[in-house]
Amino acid sequence: MAFAITQSCCSDAGCVSVCPVNCIHPAPGEPGFGTADILHIDPDTCIDCGACSDACPVDAIFPVDRLGPRDLHFAEVNAAYYRDREVSQDQKPTEYVPLLRLPEGMKVALVGTGPSAGYALRTLLMRTAVEVTVIDKLPTPGGLVRSGVAPDHPATKNITRGFDLHLRDPRVTVLGGVEVGRDVSPQDLADHFDAVFYAIGASEPRRLGIPGEDLPGSTSASAAVAWYNGIPDAPNPLQSADIGRTVIVGTGNVALDIVRLFHTDLADLGRTDIADRALDFFEAHRTHEVVLLGRRGRDTGAHTPAEYTALVNTPGVEIITVDASDQESITVTAEVDGAHKRIVFLYDSTPLEVLGDDRVRAVRVRTGDVVRDIPADNLISSIGYRTRPIPGLPFDDAAGRIPNEAGRISDASVEVAGSYVVGWAKRGPTGGIGANRADAEETVQAFIADAAGGRLATRPHAMGDFDSFLRRRGVQPVRARGIATIDRVERRRGTTAGRPRVKLTSETELRQTARPRRRRIFRSGD
Repeated sequence: MAFAITQSCCSDAGCVSVCPVNCIHPAPGEPGFGTADILHIDPDTCIDCGACSDACPVDAIFPVDRLGPRDLHFAEVNAAYYRDREVSQDQKPTEYVPLLRLPEGMKVALVGTGPSAGYALRTLLMRTAVEVTVIDKLPTPGGLVRSGVAPDHPATKNITRGFDLHLRDPRVTVLGGVEVGRDVSPQDLADHFDAVFYAIGASEPRRLGIPGEDLPGSTSASAAVAWYNGIPDAPNPLQSADIGRTVIVGTGNVALDIVRLFHTDLADLGRTDIADRALDFFEAHRTHEVVLLGRRGRDTGAHTPAEYTALVNTPGVEIITVDASDQESITVTAEVDGAHKRIVFLYDSTPLEVLGDDRVRAVRVRTGDVVRDIPADNLISSIGYRTRPIPGLPFDDAAGRIPNEAGRISDASVEVAGSYVVGWAKRGPTGGIGANRADAEETVQAFIADAAGGRLATRPHAMGDFDSFLRRRGVQPVRARGIATIDRVERRRGTTAGRPRVKLTSETELRQTARPRRRRIFRSGD
């Protein structure tokens, strides 16, 4: 029986490298790799060896006869990929990366703990003998996996299991709760390390640029995701559901994640790791209808087929698709019927203005040549992301990312030798988790070439110097033991509640949990 790849595929191609018959595509170097929502197994070529399933870091690969009802359609999704598509079954020769000799005792800093940082760390540990100090502004590693992946996609979060092992490597020091740009500067890092890698992602939302965008109840997808995924002290950006309708600008995967959470049964939502504050809000304020605005036609939705399929499979939800040609066939201005749930994809549509006095009351939308006001409780903008600039680092404002050449940060006006970038901050917000693997390998190999070629100035500073520097600054990092304590406490609370974990969602609580507890020593006579 052939195997099939399901929705939680991370596309890092670890399965491709172990397949003995080359039946998994698109593979690295092929069209679609890095942009396809999932990889696909050719059922006619698969020999049922299971090597891909063993190698999968997110448990996304199963024999077809073991697929559950929610995943059964992925057998057809995998098979359909190979219809009318010629794919070479020739095994590509293994590419061996030459190991170059680096100066001894090199120390590098890695800013971030998301997927791109995880792949960069793995490559550094595998290909070099450098010591790595990992710095993150939060005391909870994981980056986008913890704070961006939807709560109802737990399998996708399994990618962190491998990354967590690398964080425990003897050559790795982890410093949580240290923010570059606030606690330390890029120059501070350059003064203490031989090289610095920035894996800071792209968390800043792109703005709509329309009147009323800053009214209460008008927010970004990134703010909503940060709130329901438990970013410490993230405020609730949503208003009470007086009408029961939310308008979302954008039809990408993040928009569909939000829609799906709005319509997920509360009992099911309560079995995820969604933040308690969000769960409490959804219990009190239910959204019965969501209208998604797509700027282009219905055939150009930005979401992937897998995410749309997950939405279609949400029980008890009516899904309607409307564009300029048939918009009169559906009304989205009437009162919301609280008796059933509805999702309306309104294509060929552009938001013109957010209406309201003290909060969002409606959204003015043009669909084709027709302008209408859609009453709504909230407007969520999900039109893309950009990297948040860090003072002291070059930044391409137009592209919303750090300028670079093959991962080497480059700018004519700023001295950036020994500074590197990976992930979305390097290439922009494109590609899923697995796309960061090849991206990080390219950047690390650029560093190796620079170090081996004598193009980096080695620093005499020891790790103790950086520790002393942080103490002088009054910066108190959360170290590996504290991070492990936070993880253990969250998981223990989750076990009690029948959930993967119950997240701690305030910085104060996180630091108190991480703080070492003093043990009382009892003496005879006490």
